[in-house]
Amino acid sequence: VFGRPELYEQRGELRLRALTIERFGLGAHLAALERLKQKLAADGLFDERRKRALPRFPRLIGLVTGNDAAAKRDVLTHIVQRFPPANVLVAETYVQGPRAPVSIATAIGDLCRHGVDVIVLARGGGSFEDLLPFSDERVVRAVAGCAVPVVSAVGHEQDTPLCDLAADVRASTPTHAARLVVPDLAELRERVGALRAGLHRGAQ
Repeated sequence: VFGRPELYEQRGELRLRALTIERFGLGAHLAALERLKQKLAADGLFDERRKRALPRFPRLIGLVTGNDAAAKRDVLTHIVQRFPPANVLVAETYVQGPRAPVSIATAIGDLCRHGVDVIVLARGGGSFEDLLPFSDERVVRAVAGCAVPVVSAVGHEQDTPLCDLAADVRASTPTHAARLVVPDLAELRERVGALRAGLHRGAQ
């Protein structure tokens, strides 16, 4: 609060006449994020009609994540457990700090050029400041403009960076993202077995 002090001598009162009030610290970040959110929404980046369905059997899965991150390990472990034949191309990048937004946006573009069928954007939990790169306009536009569907698995379930709104699908955790992008091989085998038995009965 910026203002001018005023002294009322008869009663010994000191007052501050406020001239301007500005948000400071976290409040400033939140206000800037809200302005950016409104701008991107007006550009149609969060429109539900532009969101695409995930491929049922992706030939190549792209994963954008940090180096040696728990989120990377969770996604890869659960993808392999559910569907061992899966092919995953990992793009390690900065996921916090001033270099993260450009690095994340570049990684998304690189994976698209490598011919992936779907991209998982994964980062574990962190503070509000740690997750700010995923609300950066460059990252949000890269997600919205991606040539293939994007699954956003950033932070915990209560966190909502702007990339979540632009992504085709939001996953509550990196583990959930793995379940979304690949089928369960055991369930597939069971279904194929049932179909095979049905065909056999029909042929008889």
